Amino acid sequence: MSWLHLIVLAPFLATVFIPVIHKAFPKLHIGWAVLPLPIALLISLLSQIGKVSSHVSVEASMPWIPSYGIYFDVYLDGLSMLFALLITGIGTLVVLYSIYYLDKHKERLQAFYVYLLLFMGAMLGVVLSDNLMLLYMFWETTSLASFLLIAYWTQREKSRYGAQKSMLITVFGGMAMFAGFILLYVMGGTFSIRGLVEQAPHIAGDPLFIPALVLVLLGAFTKSAQFPFHIWLPDAMEAPTPVSAYLHSATMVKAGLYLVARMTPIFAGQAEWFWLVAGFGLFTLLWGSFSAVKQTDLKSILAFSTVSQLGLIMSLLGVGSLAVLYDAADERLFYAAVLAAVFHLFNHATFKGALFMVAGIVDHETGTRDIRKLGGLMSLMPITFTIAVVGGLSMAGLPPFNGFLSKEMFFTGMLKVLEADVFALETWGILFPIIAVVASVFTFVYSLMLVMRTFLGKLQPEKLEKKPHEAPIGMLIPPIVLASLVLLVGFYPNLIAHSLLEPAVSAILPNLLAPGDHFETHISFWHGWTAELFMTMGVVAVGLLLVLTLRRWVSLYDHLPQRLTLNRLYDGMLLGLQRGSSKGTEAYMSGSLRTYLIYIFLFFILVIGGSLAFIQPTLQASGYAPLAAYEWLLGLILAGAAAAIVLVSSRMSAILAAGAVGYMVSLYFVILRAPDLALTQLVVETVSVALFLLCFYHLPKLRRDMNRVRFQSVNFLIAIGVGAIITILTLAVQGVRPFDSISDYFIANAHDEAGGDNVVNVILVDFRGFDTMLEILVLGIAAIGIYALIKLRLGGDYREHQ
Repeated sequence: MSWLHLIVLAPFLATVFIPVIHKAFPKLHIGWAVLPLPIALLISLLSQIGKVSSHVSVEASMPWIPSYGIYFDVYLDGLSMLFALLITGIGTLVVLYSIYYLDKHKERLQAFYVYLLLFMGAMLGVVLSDNLMLLYMFWETTSLASFLLIAYWTQREKSRYGAQKSMLITVFGGMAMFAGFILLYVMGGTFSIRGLVEQAPHIAGDPLFIPALVLVLLGAFTKSAQFPFHIWLPDAMEAPTPVSAYLHSATMVKAGLYLVARMTPIFAGQAEWFWLVAGFGLFTLLWGSFSAVKQTDLKSILAFSTVSQLGLIMSLLGVGSLAVLYDAADERLFYAAVLAAVFHLFNHATFKGALFMVAGIVDHETGTRDIRKLGGLMSLMPITFTIAVVGGLSMAGLPPFNGFLSKEMFFTGMLKVLEADVFALETWGILFPIIAVVASVFTFVYSLMLVMRTFLGKLQPEKLEKKPHEAPIGMLIPPIVLASLVLLVGFYPNLIAHSLLEPAVSAILPNLLAPGDHFETHISFWHGWTAELFMTMGVVAVGLLLVLTLRRWVSLYDHLPQRLTLNRLYDGMLLGLQRGSSKGTEAYMSGSLRTYLIYIFLFFILVIGGSLAFIQPTLQASGYAPLAAYEWLLGLILAGAAAAIVLVSSRMSAILAAGAVGYMVSLYFVILRAPDLALTQLVVETVSVALFLLCFYHLPKLRRDMNRVRFQSVNFLIAIGVGAIITILTLAVQGVRPFDSISDYFIANAHDEAGGDNVVNVILVDFRGFDTMLEILVLGIAAIGIYALIKLRLGGDYREHQ
């Protein structure tokens, strides 16, 4: 096992020790024991940053299911390094924050940190996997872990509802993505992501290519809350704030962005990929920013803000995919969009993480997140206010914060679309910068609204549940670190441009680089009087006007149709599924054994019979040995006994008729010189008949309706159907012999290798020795169970009831 494997598995292994540590040190906040792990992982990853920034990837492989081409392959390149640093870096701050946020006396801390580490390990697995099946396994583990984290406060109905919603939507997308991965394997013959990237030009013309593209994007869109799948994210805010800061600013929701970035070398250059990624991203950006303005809960504002920002990054990845369509002179016009996407992804993690922690501090220290009850906290919580200003203005895209730089690059990317002459962009390309500006105006409004209505204005202590005061220093350190990064990267963006951003862009667009080549990345604060700067000035001017007149026009949201929402559609679909499944269950779960058998046999007839009708096998009815007269006689008796089972009106008579069938079969074995089988059949039949007679003796007589013509007709038809299919199957099997019979092998080797001349005995005792031993073990377990039931002595209450 390599160092890189340990990076992925360490969080999973650590979950085993949490209950042990908690039991050994009950007075210790378990978060302190967890904190060293993400710090160690972060330091370990940082030690490799020099190698990765030099475009040298770290990779390791370990067999998992090699017969199916599934290996525990992991590798660290620029893209996975960026995500892994966010997962462990933000994870470290979140663990520290949670130590002060969660009360060790009131909360289930063991469960919380086990879920958190499960999620951390799963996210590291997603971004470090080179095998699609491995990626899918970790992908779904993130869904499971996030479900547990969101539903952490299980006593709250909203928490359970939000967890279920996120689980249903993301798992639905994950299953679609899994189908897409299978199609990629069918086309490329490998589960290796790098192997598929190498084959990208060859599989692009495959008929399965577009279905695979759509299915993979379904997984990415659901995970990254793209419209219309975004509805799970606001409800997921019922999770504890450290979880919100971790899942929704730096990790889970960005997994979809990671998938799109990782799959860009395979799918880029296709019109479907461009329009789906860029189109859904732009609409999500607009819808999220528009919806955020009408929210009154701090975390709800941040939730829709996250939806909007994810759409922004997604649209940039779509525009950046145009780079593969142009030659070296023009491709750099569009790879800049990918650079902007990667840069804003990093920036969003910093300022949004800080803002989530600020929302948690306000909730923790005032007892509410409702901005209608807040206001005037600036003087009481000056440090928190400062952090909120840094994070809020960065999110609004104002200088000198890092959000300003990536927003300018976003505008650049959208303006470059006007220079594209493919995919009908000559006509529709103008929409890209227009939507970008409109969405940025709403982003500016909700960013200022979040800061101003929380910290400025008049204090309303009568509406607060607690007397507000500044948070403890331990809770302030994590957002201070993030806010410092916002400022540091804002002033010195090239600190990460060469070490983090350029390697990540190279990993997303590897086919555009010759060996030893690299993208030029230089991010400067001042570009002159450019179109992007005038767009920013316009956003600020219009945004300020809307903020100052917010109370006059925000009521327009009330006129939107409340019944035509995606949430109502989701609830309606869920309710319809529940009612439909209840009615279906009531219809077939009648409590009648006969009804259940009818379902089973009808299913058998439809599936097997339908398959036979579709395949149309060759029926082989010749080549059998001739039957003597007494064999025909035995056959007629057997058929008569079988028919009697259906026609008799007494259970006892039916049992005897069934026994007669078994005895006739055993006589056939005697005639065919298989005394072992005949003896076995006689013993089994004798025991079965005796047991049935003992049991059925105590049962009431058959119901009258069992004698009705309709009742028996159904039984007759089903029996005819099953018998006919079995007969056809038998004849079909006789007609198809793709392999030589194995019987010759046993006949030839029974004496020499097993020392016996009775082939049947040798097969049972020697060739299938382990199988027979396990069968005997199963029979022994069943015998012990029967013995225990016979010896069972029921309690007094049961006897009195009887």
